[in-house]
Parts: sequence; C-alpha cells; structure tokens
Amino acid sequence: MELQRAVELRRAISAGAEAERAVRRYGALEETEWKAEALGRNQLDIISMAETTMMPEEIELEMAKIQRLREVLVRRESELRFMMDDIQLCKDIMNLKKELQSLVAIPEKEKTKMEKQREDELIQKIHRLVQKRDFLVDDAEVERLR
Repeated sequence: MELQRAVELRRAISAGAEAERAVRRYGALEETEWKAEALGRNQLDIISMAETTMMPEEIELEMAKIQRLREVLVRRESELRFMMDDIQLCKDIMNLKKELQSLVAIPEKEKTKMEKQREDELIQKIHRLVQKRDFLVDDAEVERLR
C-alpha cells in the first residue's frame, strides 16, 4: 500500500520534471519566432509573458500535470495527518494504561477513595480514546478508498 503511494508520488513528480524539460525555450524571441514558423503556427498562437514564451497547448499540458501532482500531494498530506493523529492517540492510550496499571497493582483493600475514582476515570478516558482512534481509522480507510 505504502509502496503504491510512493510509486504514484514518484510518477507524478517525474511527470512534472518531464514537462519542465519539454517546455520550449525561455526568452530568445528570435528562437521562438523561428520555432513558430517551423511548426507552421501563426504568431497569434504564441503567448509571451515576461521572459517565457510557450504555446497554449504546452501551458495546458503543464497545468494538467501540476494539478495531478497537487492532487497526489494533497492525498499524501491527508494520509500523513491521519498517521500523526493515530500515533498521538496511541501514545496517549499507552500513558493512561501505564498509570492504570500502577493503580491496579495496589491491592483493592489498600486503595483510597481517590485512587478508586482515578482508576474509573482512567478506564473511561482510555475507552473514549480507543473509540476516537476507531473513528479515525475508519475515516482514514474511507479517504484511502476515494
């Protein structure tokens, strides 16, 4: 699964790099005019901005590649956010479990009312965090399938 995402991201990045290499020539008006004439294109087909001269088709192609790359990166960002949230929830659950273990280790007869109360609070907190993590995992799965 991770390998597939990495391959998809690498493919999108390489497509962007190829588009960058495929762009005609920057600047050099004489060169651009020569290429336009050689291709049999009219001077009106050329869009020139600052020092960049590109054909409309080239601009559309590059924009499409950039859009695909953006979509891949947005998906990856979303996956990484889910992973970070999951890691944080797991850390919180583990910390609460450690505290609960120390309270459970105390014999029931020796526990104070406060310790019994804290034990119940910890169980409830752990339960809420586990439910939250379950929802997070479900959301991540739905997002992955999109």
